[in-house]
Amino acid sequence: MSLLRVLGRPMLASMFLAGGLNSVRDPKEVADIAEPVVQPVTERVSALPDRTEQVVRLNGAVQVVAGLMLATGRMPRPAALAIAATLVPTTLAGHRFWEAEDPSERAQQRIHFFKNMSMLGGLLIAADDTGARPSLVWRGTHAARGLRHDAGLVRRSVRATARPAAAAGRVRAKLPA
Repeated sequence: MSLLRVLGRPMLASMFLAGGLNSVRDPKEVADIAEPVVQPVTERVSALPDRTEQVVRLNGAVQVVAGLMLATGRMPRPAALAIAATLVPTTLAGHRFWEAEDPSERAQQRIHFFKNMSMLGGLLIAADDTGARPSLVWRGTHAARGLRHDAGLVRRSVRATARPAAAAGRVRAKLPA
């Protein structure tokens, strides 16, 4: 693994580990802010808990687990996708700059909103990073191409040997036993 990945993944995961731990430990701190985003989602997704605090705690737990996975390089691509999925509602709930009345508060929330969008971009890049190994799609396509090539070789080999073998069989059949 490259030095950039060894250093970059834990650095990217650090914010989600810290924020996720805070949400798991004290969900009440952000539950009021998250309420406008959580309620419409929980109404549509029956698998989610009904209480906002439980959803905030679940979101934090996903960030902690996926953050640890990303930081340690264990299944980093799915971990990055999981964190990205939690970052969208977190950003929409916590940094609604378009609703802020005070210009300085609006500017501050806009900075945080675009910081989160930048982190989302980094997570999407990490989710696409194959670690210098070919993707599963490439490997499957390459293996299929190799199998087609091998099948063509076998077919040509059978054709090349079938005629002489048939001729030899005809000659042998005419010979006295």
